[in-house]
This record gives sequence, C-alpha cells and structure tokens, in this order.
Amino acid sequence: MIFRFIPLAAARRQVSSRATQVLAAVAMTLMGLVFTVETGAARPFVDAAGRTVEVPERARRVLAAGPPASVLLYTLAPETMIGWVRAPSPDEAAFLSPETRGLPAYGRLTGKGNTANVEAVLTLKPDLIIDVGSTASTYASLADRVQAQTGIPYILLDGGIDRTGETYAKLGELVGAPERAAELAAHAEAMIAEVEGRIDSIPADRRPRVYYARGPRGLETGVSGSITTEILDRAGARNVAEGGGATGLTTISPEQILAWDPDAIVTLDPAFHRTLSTDPLWSTLRAVRAGRVYQTPRLPFGWFDSPPGTNRLIGLRWLAALLYPDLFPEPMDSITRDFYTRFYHVNLDTAQVETLLKDAGAARP
Repeated sequence: MIFRFIPLAAARRQVSSRATQVLAAVAMTLMGLVFTVETGAARPFVDAAGRTVEVPERARRVLAAGPPASVLLYTLAPETMIGWVRAPSPDEAAFLSPETRGLPAYGRLTGKGNTANVEAVLTLKPDLIIDVGSTASTYASLADRVQAQTGIPYILLDGGIDRTGETYAKLGELVGAPERAAELAAHAEAMIAEVEGRIDSIPADRRPRVYYARGPRGLETGVSGSITTEILDRAGARNVAEGGGATGLTTISPEQILAWDPDAIVTLDPAFHRTLSTDPLWSTLRAVRAGRVYQTPRLPFGWFDSPPGTNRLIGLRWLAALLYPDLFPEPMDSITRDFYTRFYHVNLDTAQVETLLKDAGAARP
C-alpha cells in the first residue's frame, strides 16, 4: 500500500470543495421543491424542439436565456420579466416602459458570450426559463443540462420570422396571456404578409443585390439563409453573401466586397456608416456612389438584427420601403408609432420618432 502525504491546507481545500459541491446539490434539490410548492401543479408542455417539459400552470417569473427571448417576453408579458440579459443603455431605456427600465441584468445563458451561471439563475428564483432562436440539438442539450442543474423548466421557442405567430401563441400559453399573444401574432403575421404580397410579383433578377455590413470595418456579414439575414430575403433583396456551405456570421476580405459590388448596403454601425463615402475601399462601390447605404435604427432594439428577434418586424417594413419606395408609399413615422405602442408599450413623441428615423435613410456621398 502506498500512502501519499497531503498537506493540511490542501486537505482543507479538498474538504471545502466537496462540501461546496454537496451544498450546491442540496440547494438545487430544494429549488426543485420550491418550484413545485410556489407554482402549484405542473403540466406537460411540448416546446418547439419537441421536448416535453413540466411547466407551471401559469409562469409568473420568467428568465430569458438570450436577447431574442428578452425581446419576445418584453413585447408580450413585461410584468413576468425578472431582469434583462444586458442592462439597457440610457438611450435604449428611453424607448422602454418605465416599469422595466431598472430591472437587473443577469447575463445570458445561451449563444455567443454566455455570461450567466447556475448560481445567478437560482438567486433570481424564476419559475420558467425560455430561449428563442434555433431549436437544434445543441440548444436542446443545453436546455436539458440547465434544467437538470436548476430544477427549473427550460423551454425552447422557434425564433424564425415565419414562426412568429406560433411562437407568440406558445409563450402566451405559458404566461397565461393567450389573448394578448393572439393580438400580437395576428399583427406580426399581417406585417409579414403585407410586405410579401407587395413584392411577390417582382422577378428575382430585378431584386436588388444587398450586402449586410457588420462591425466597425463592415467586413463581417451574415450569409444567405442564416437567421441574421432573414430580413433581406423577406424584404425582397438578394443577399450577395450566398451560403456556400457556411452558416451564420462570416468575415470577408476587402477584395470580396469589391467583387460583389452590391446595389445597396445595410449597416447597424453608426461609425462605419459615417465613414463610407470617404473610405478608399467602400467609396468605389456602386451602392455608395448611388447613396443606397442604409443605417438601421437600433433603439431600444435593432430593426434588422441585434438581436434576431421579433424586433425585426418593424425592420422588415422599413427595409422593404427603402428598396421599393413606389410599392410602400406610406409614411414610416406613423408605422413606427403604431409598432412601438403595440409591441414596446411606449407612446413615442415627435422627437423620439425623429431620433429613430433621422439616419435611417440613404447616406449621400
């Protein structure tokens, strides 16, 4: 038999570590018991990934796992929110309902740069976790793991824009707001159908070729078919960044953007938008020379992306009107007011509308 000497300090650390693990396990078990007591009888719910999860009869404290889920929950049932994935900036907060501006930030459980942890989730005492976006096996596995660790039901909802109505209906069932969910679902589906109906007769070869520029240099983009660029397809544009086997976001070279030479450019970054006309690379492109560079409004959420959630509905209408002004003659200010009242629970004044739309047209060289 071989005996190994363990220093006293190290032994204490091992005991402490084991004790911490045991206490954490006990805490998670107790949380599961608290969930059962506080929320009453649970019921089975089939989420968008096909997972059957026991959920409370009516969720009252909901934690959004990522930004798209935060937006969806805010639009439908802000009273159930226990916080934000990221604290709103002062500029963003001005376009949110007063009751939600000061909610705590807890980080994200899913996606790029996840920052939340199990302890933070337990401290907030949610009775439901939701994630909105992809329902692929990677996200289903994450949901199963977090649910097993915390004892809190974790639901996946489809974030595709075509699934908006269905997703609202599912969340409405979870939070006990079916009528409000039906109203938002109907309005969302009407917005999508209106745009598609007006551009349906335009042949593919007459649709503008558009590049979506991300980042301060504009060289990051979303490939065709990704959730990031869904709005391009729906607004009647052809994404110059065809998939070619890639998915999601990709970085391109300056030579590639010159070769594409798009008809129009959409960007979220104000600094990039301001420098386009004087940049030696970008100023040679036909989109810049023609003044067809569009900066997406971004308060309180991006209109095109950032995040790829229900906030894109207003962006769909905005971009379609920029690409096809003759087909969409209605003033964007009234459409914006209505959307923000209906979905964001705020009544915009004239100054706020001007703030949103002042840079949302073409950037002239």
